Amino acid sequence: MRVLTGGLHHESDTFNPIITGEKDIRILRGEEILSHRAEDAITGIVERLEKEGIEVVPTVLARAVPNGVWDRKIYEKLKSEIIDKARKEKIDGICLALHGSMRVEEIGEAEGDLLSSLRSLFPSLPIVCSLDMHATLSKRMLDNADAFTGYKTAPHVDERETGERAAELLIKALNGTRLTMAAYRIPFLVAGEKSETSVEPMKTIMEEMEKLEKEEGILSASILMGFPWADSADGGVCSLTVTDNDLKKAEEKALWAAELFWRRREEFLFYNETKVPEEAAGRIMELVKSGLTPVVVSDSGDNPTAGSSQDNTSFLSLLLKEKEITSLSPPLLYQAFYDPEICRMALEKGEGAYIEGELGAYFDKKKSSPIRIRAKVLKCVRNYGSTYKTDLALIHLDGIDVVVTSEHVGCYEVEMMRALSVVPEKRKAIVVKLGYLEPEIRCLSSSSFMALTEGSSDEILERLEYRNIQRPIWPLDKEGDFRIRKL
Repeated sequence: MRVLTGGLHHESDTFNPIITGEKDIRILRGEEILSHRAEDAITGIVERLEKEGIEVVPTVLARAVPNGVWDRKIYEKLKSEIIDKARKEKIDGICLALHGSMRVEEIGEAEGDLLSSLRSLFPSLPIVCSLDMHATLSKRMLDNADAFTGYKTAPHVDERETGERAAELLIKALNGTRLTMAAYRIPFLVAGEKSETSVEPMKTIMEEMEKLEKEEGILSASILMGFPWADSADGGVCSLTVTDNDLKKAEEKALWAAELFWRRREEFLFYNETKVPEEAAGRIMELVKSGLTPVVVSDSGDNPTAGSSQDNTSFLSLLLKEKEITSLSPPLLYQAFYDPEICRMALEKGEGAYIEGELGAYFDKKKSSPIRIRAKVLKCVRNYGSTYKTDLALIHLDGIDVVVTSEHVGCYEVEMMRALSVVPEKRKAIVVKLGYLEPEIRCLSSSSFMALTEGSSDEILERLEYRNIQRPIWPLDKEGDFRIRKL
């Protein structure tokens, strides 16, 4: 048998004005997919299919750091590559690694668009997809696939296993199992910083999903958390079950899971310490004076790994006004601002030189304003990173060391600091444009908290300007006719 595979993987923040373009996207094609090995869903899919003796027909695998919606032209180009390959090859099934919350300018949801095109070409072939835990499930997606299965961990450490599970579902379908699927939408929006699976209530909820999968006839049970920083009519949490030819059971179990989740809605709280920005400087100094250093602070409202623009200056502006903060030795380190122009100037002038210009608000000029700077260039690095390349510059600005990047990248890497000759363990305070701390940053910190800053990934969802999402929805609304609805 021959199975078509590939994938599109992106979280698209509709509150971020940046359009995700070709330079932002890492693309693997054909044999590159077959030789690719990582802890991701596509690896799980390929390895499981090959183990079964199935020939894998690779197409395109495209990923990008979470950002704004995709440029329509690049999406349609990649979609055409997948469709054209599917048309030309003799295939028995399709198994894709998708995110579930990717959006395209003028089109909307990418996954529903892609799947409906494939289904129109192959009305009877089984189509199975792995999804990110933060997928936003739509009726269009549900109508054009035989089965979905999602990650069960956040932070995500089971991507490969989820890919294997998707391939296993497809293998069952190829061997004659009739996959049946049901899903319910829960009127609830939640950020990842309130829904890590190592803490309650998600710990127990996901344990219940694993128990469901041990029941006879239940092939997969998923809770898909949705992506709160996309203003979509499909927004919200979904429960989803896949069964062996038993639609009634699929519906009963998916509804049971949705009701379980809804009953615990008021338990979704920040699991770590949080501070409003105005309290952050004082809390940093308290922890520094207690010797709990490095103190690591998340600038959570401008988290590029949640799709924000990485150029909001509001929190930096506030810290620059605090004399105790700007007097720290060694200086507070702030990682990192996406500002191609300042980064270019720093690399051109070189280490030891001074640069003048405007830092930040390079893309999103609505949520903050640029800071006029005269800064010393401390260190420059070209082409940093293995997957997503970026130039780096470390500049000293009025008592604070600031990392600037030429590309939109995640800010969680300790290695980024070391590449700039920073010894993070010796810093008393570090600010990262991040939400919950990734394991490598968490291991570095002696103390940490999250600053509830504003931006495209604002953790206070009530501050965002939703226009399209279905209401009422918790927590934007505290009263109303809340209903769990079958998708």
